[in-house]
Amino acid sequence: KTKVSGGGDGTEDPTNLCKNPTTTVPQSYKWRMVIAYDGTHFSGWQYQQSTPRTIQCLVEMALTKTTKLEREELTLVGASRTDTGVHAWGQVAHFITPFNYDRLDSIHAALNGLLPSDIRVRELSPALPEFHARFSSTGKIYHYKIYNDIIMDPFQRRWAYHSPYRLNAAAMREGARYFVGQHDFTSFVNASNSDRPRNPVKHIIRFDVIELGALIQLEVEGTGFLYRQVRNMAALLLQIGKEAVPPDIVPMVLASRDRKELAKYTVSAPPHGLSLMSVKYNEELLEPPSGCRTASFGRHHTISKCKLPFY
Repeated sequence: KTKVSGGGDGTEDPTNLCKNPTTTVPQSYKWRMVIAYDGTHFSGWQYQQSTPRTIQCLVEMALTKTTKLEREELTLVGASRTDTGVHAWGQVAHFITPFNYDRLDSIHAALNGLLPSDIRVRELSPALPEFHARFSSTGKIYHYKIYNDIIMDPFQRRWAYHSPYRLNAAAMREGARYFVGQHDFTSFVNASNSDRPRNPVKHIIRFDVIELGALIQLEVEGTGFLYRQVRNMAALLLQIGKEAVPPDIVPMVLASRDRKELAKYTVSAPPHGLSLMSVKYNEELLEPPSGCRTASFGRHHTISKCKLPFY
């Protein structure tokens, strides 16, 4: 790791970084990461001692090697506990170190060098002490992709659900509008081994159905989501698109507040069509601590001169 040293060598004293000079030296430093991953070969985000192939496990392994800290010291937390096979472009996580860094691009490059190619840290930045990847979140955006053609595009097979039935996108759009607003989503949640009960009342800000050629992209933004809620909503919209049920089935299922009612019409949509696109926070929480280094978005490699002879 590259730690800040002080005095005489041109680097800054760590007591002058990330704090007001009139306050005491902070005991720890918090760092925010934006992570993208192809979830195909992983058992979701959440750490599982019995299943090391989770995103959190692999990110923690990379962090322990670069920081020389134990996972208990790092206390890595993710914003969303994405399920097995679910992808992400904008997963957010934070971790803690007892020391500061003078070069974030160095540790950033080291992390991506240790991680498998289907997990990338897109951004690494200093975070305010009060920032929490999970509990500070004010909303999330998910996409569910459906490839709607007779023959599946092999380049889309890992990231889009294949529906050979001709879907009525207009009917799906009408059904999606019923989800917008504040509702009790008990009918759309699967049972989980959650560490705490979740409030079933959630606010959906928008639910768009966008046609991109053969691809139908469901874009849903909300203040929060229950376990498998997005996949269950997508599954009912697929049935509406097939014209197996009318769009106004949505308010009826919502009003029932019974997961068994949804099960009469559909099962959860497969996980590989779902991607966590971004996690939202209040802007003031994303400001860097005073005096801190700027965020690292990676760095380009450069060649000072051509290594090959000209002929």
